[in-house]
Amino acid sequence: MNQIKYIPNITENDKKRIVIIGGGFAGLKLIRGLLGKNYQIVILDKNNYHQFQPLLYQVATAGLEPSAISFPLRKILQKEDDVHFRIANLEEVIPEKNEIITNIGKLKYDYLALAIGATTNFFGKKNIEANALSMKTASEAILIRNLILENFEKALLETEEEKINSFLNIVLVGGGPTGVELSGALAEMKKYIFPKDYPELDVSKMRIMLFEGSPSLLVGMTKKSSDKALEYLNKLGVEVNLNSMVEDYRNSVLSISDGRQINSKTVIWSAGVKANSVKGFPETTYVHGGRLKVDSYNRVDGYENIFALGDLCLMQTPKYPKGHPQVAQVAIQQAKLLGSNIIKIDNNSPKLKKYEYKDKGTLATVGRNRAVAEIPAATLKGYLAWVLWLVVHLFAIVGVKNKVIIFLNWIWNYFTYDQSLRLLIKPKNRNNNDLT
Repeated sequence: MNQIKYIPNITENDKKRIVIIGGGFAGLKLIRGLLGKNYQIVILDKNNYHQFQPLLYQVATAGLEPSAISFPLRKILQKEDDVHFRIANLEEVIPEKNEIITNIGKLKYDYLALAIGATTNFFGKKNIEANALSMKTASEAILIRNLILENFEKALLETEEEKINSFLNIVLVGGGPTGVELSGALAEMKKYIFPKDYPELDVSKMRIMLFEGSPSLLVGMTKKSSDKALEYLNKLGVEVNLNSMVEDYRNSVLSISDGRQINSKTVIWSAGVKANSVKGFPETTYVHGGRLKVDSYNRVDGYENIFALGDLCLMQTPKYPKGHPQVAQVAIQQAKLLGSNIIKIDNNSPKLKKYEYKDKGTLATVGRNRAVAEIPAATLKGYLAWVLWLVVHLFAIVGVKNKVIIFLNWIWNYFTYDQSLRLLIKPKNRNNNDLT
């Protein structure tokens, strides 16, 4: 067996080294909190950019380009000293050596912060995992966009109604924010876009179906907000199926727990998440959903210098005995606090601050002028909630250029009822130079 070498061009010096795995919401916030604090910082991520996941559904529905919701990590680090970034995948943590192993080599650390987030949870349904689509990354969002457009093109080549409908029907599984927002956006495309783009097709026969296993949408929000979201979707023509479990999906046929079978070439799964796997800790460290058990300072159970943040960790508190919700605000707040606590640890300060989740509210949009918002001051619905959703998301985007691009796109889409990015872009097959 070949000996694993250390990652080249990252030289040890007299500064303590903080290794941060992941450039998502938590990783980016932690990076910014530690820059200029006399540490050597090493950031590892499988991509060279930070992406704004809440707007992935707009990439999938041709409202935004992926570049508009992404920001190069190296651009953030351009003017910083002793900060290193590498594209890499974490393979194992070796706590007893204060080392990690990655696909590009191994690396020592003084402090290790794990912020690699979560991935789609298919709950062991192998056929669904193999045949359905998920939407956790920009590439997956582009794949959804491509498949929808490609299926409409294929529908034009069919003459049998059943086959045409299987290409047009879109099924979404999971009634959380992703499922609700994506189904609302698709319903607006059905109303305003597809009839103009595909006049030869009877788009009125297109079905957009949303399946949710629980009795309500947007679990975590109040019944009032859930009912309002359901009302909005019904008005948009989305077929919402509550208390409905999806059992299987093979040969373009979706099987529902009540015995129904639905023909569809497009099934999008957003019914749950599980933490991305981290190898190297005892089994007792892993809890529900593969998350790492942490204390109130985000220290991984049993370790003083290893931390886990955001979706990856589970912190039990009296208010949240089952852990905090896996949302961006938790990740951002934990990372901000961890940055200050690490500095206190190095200054031998005994006054570390425990993490307490400050719920700033929950937002979900269901299309143009339709949204629900629960903030500490009030519960909003309709146009006001929709405007609040726009403002909050616009300010959260990284990069001035991205903010401007998104704002202009939103204005254009609002007044023209037309997303202009309906491009079927696919990679070239290197063997035969055909599009595949």
